[in-house]
Amino acid sequence: MKNKLFKFITISLAVTGLLIGNLAPISAQEIDPNVEQKLSIMSIGELATLDSMLYNDTPSSDMIGQIFEGLYRVSTGSEVELGQAENVNISEDGLTYTFTLRDGLTWSNGDPVTANDYVFTYQRLVDPNNSNTSSSVEVFKNASKVRNGEAELTDLGVTAPNEKTLVIELEYPAPYLPKLLTGSRFMPVNQKVVEEKGQSYGTSTDSIAMNGPFLIEGWEGTSLEWKLIKNPNYWDAENVFLEEVQVSVVKETGTGADLFDAGELDYTILNDQFVGQYNGADFFNQIPKATVGHLQFNATKEPTNNIALRRAIIQAIDKDTYTQSVIQDGSTSLNGFVPSGFDVNDEGVDYREEAGEMLTYNVEAAQKDWETAKEELGQDNIELQLLISDSDLASRTAEYIQAQLMQNLPGLTITIRSVPLQNRLELQRSLDFDIFYGTWAPDYQDAINFVEQMESDGGINFGQYSNEKVDQLIDQARNEFANDPEKRRQALIEAEKIAVAEEASQSSFYQASTTYLLDTNVEGFEVLPFGRTINLRTAYRTAE
Repeated sequence: MKNKLFKFITISLAVTGLLIGNLAPISAQEIDPNVEQKLSIMSIGELATLDSMLYNDTPSSDMIGQIFEGLYRVSTGSEVELGQAENVNISEDGLTYTFTLRDGLTWSNGDPVTANDYVFTYQRLVDPNNSNTSSSVEVFKNASKVRNGEAELTDLGVTAPNEKTLVIELEYPAPYLPKLLTGSRFMPVNQKVVEEKGQSYGTSTDSIAMNGPFLIEGWEGTSLEWKLIKNPNYWDAENVFLEEVQVSVVKETGTGADLFDAGELDYTILNDQFVGQYNGADFFNQIPKATVGHLQFNATKEPTNNIALRRAIIQAIDKDTYTQSVIQDGSTSLNGFVPSGFDVNDEGVDYREEAGEMLTYNVEAAQKDWETAKEELGQDNIELQLLISDSDLASRTAEYIQAQLMQNLPGLTITIRSVPLQNRLELQRSLDFDIFYGTWAPDYQDAINFVEQMESDGGINFGQYSNEKVDQLIDQARNEFANDPEKRRQALIEAEKIAVAEEASQSSFYQASTTYLLDTNVEGFEVLPFGRTINLRTAYRTAE
């Protein structure tokens, strides 16, 4: 069994593009010394935090990923290679990873980056006294027990025999661990700074210490503009070419397009009518993403704790018309929660195809469930509030959903509550919502990263949906079936069917495609298909 398991792990790591052992030197690009290495880019929203433990939004994740670096880093083409770690040794059973950190790693305040910083970081993620909501940390040995108060922080399977050696023990084999550890959630923090700053850590530029390819300047918690500057003390600074990146919050697509046309932005995201306007231009780009747009219900109170009501709402939304007439950026409708083309097994079978579509647009079925819901709730007229962030796309999405539901479910009234993203996240955490619309991107490329969100303590399970059978199936996928890919997939499919098809705890209704404009004199600028949106480390500007 061990030999078979080791072969499975080795193959899986090879597929992800992981470089085991010493990282080969990166060939420096021929950079024109006469070209100023500066860019100006947009962010879709404000930053909620620069604390890797607390973020739940894409803008924060994007910036955290530029100013911090973990044991691994994203290479070109979304592949994974060693970052702060110089090498890694993986045990034959795939349960123990022993990392050696590079020489001379430093934080932006001059402190050395040590293995103890990683121990502190990962202990912080599982500490039950903290508000981290990511269940992906439970890959570490004893993490679940620590989170549930059944074990001490020191029992977590992450230890530092010395300042340069980090040992990570896993609860179950996880061939996706390298990709997981590139995620913004797992970026290291400086223990001394976190303890000095306390509750203010991550709330401004001055409240953090950084170790990534860039440093952030000018962000004071509510800023709509800030800068990234090259970190001269980054271990691979020789191969970071941009000296400065100006970042501006641009919530409306039209504004971003206008700024791009005026030469004030080098990169901006597009949607709807602007796609047709720019399609075919040499600076026009489009890639599919694993990001999903989804609705989630508050399962702790009436009437949204009613299964029939939730099913009625999901089935009453015409997803095809939404993607074709509202978002219009190449995004596609999605019936389920795990996106298409994201998890494909060794036989070439897509998880989404095997699991099938769940709760498709069906007005007749929706109205049947709606009548059941009204009967069970004893109400003929029901009012619900849809919580959204105040971006352009979120507003148009909410208006479309509102119109669809009030047309297809007689007696239902939907009001829209639009707030800044940071406030929306706070309201979600405090259960101050009926339904919310948001987007979510996975941390790593495995269907379990989507399905585990439906666990009772799932990372984005803000509505506190809970089903013992779903929890059991996900646990089996992680442990009992970890080395049996087919049984593992079937457990995840069954869990998704219960949570989505049967009980409609939450549901994606579209799978995103990123359409963007990028100045043709910018090379090496990567827009990623999942996780963070962008990778700036390899970008550079060429001559006009």
